[in-house]
Amino acid sequence: MADVADAAGGPGTADHRRQQMLRAALEVIAERGYAETRVADIAERTGISPALVIYYFKTKDQLLTEAIRYSEDNWLASGQRRMATLPTATARIEEFVAMNCLPEADPEPSASWLLWLDFWALAARNPQVADLRRKTDEEWRDVISSLVRSGQEAGEFRDVDPDSFAVLLSSLLDGLAIQIALADPSIDPARAFGLCMQVIADQLGFTWDGGQARRDRIRQAGQPG
Repeated sequence: MADVADAAGGPGTADHRRQQMLRAALEVIAERGYAETRVADIAERTGISPALVIYYFKTKDQLLTEAIRYSEDNWLASGQRRMATLPTATARIEEFVAMNCLPEADPEPSASWLLWLDFWALAARNPQVADLRRKTDEEWRDVISSLVRSGQEAGEFRDVDPDSFAVLLSSLLDGLAIQIALADPSIDPARAFGLCMQVIADQLGFTWDGGQARRDRIRQAGQPG
């Protein structure tokens, strides 16, 4: 019972433990796949007992759901901070696409499109996971539509319906993400990024020059440009 007692040791301890487990879950599920991941694997990665993982999350499905939520919250917060530093709506939407398609030098927390393959498959049969899937999709579309509206207000983008465009772009990103996750030789991250930006530039009516975000991201990740 020592682990359970430790869980009640105070808000700081509990929050730290919880984040450790969520990060471990993201890593293990990305490596092994959801079906092959055991609660014991996550406990071992974190250096705690399986009983403590169950104490916090009750079921493996709930652990996956909360790990995805944790990853998304951090991803969106980081992206919002980066986009806020950029001077134009065009640069901000380019950064948003780069965040989705291009590798990070040091992603935090650990994330992988492979996680989303497991997440989408589980959402088809699990109401709790399906609810989170809907909420995350809504958040993505809200970010996109806000970027489009700001560009229209600044005179950078043509008059298109922001909400319809958000559905189009989020669906395109999801489809390309599947190809990236499955390592399709025809769609590597750089090509996925370029195709998305070409569609965006055509739809929103601006000229895209090839992408500073792409060059920066590939350089930071230590990949050839």
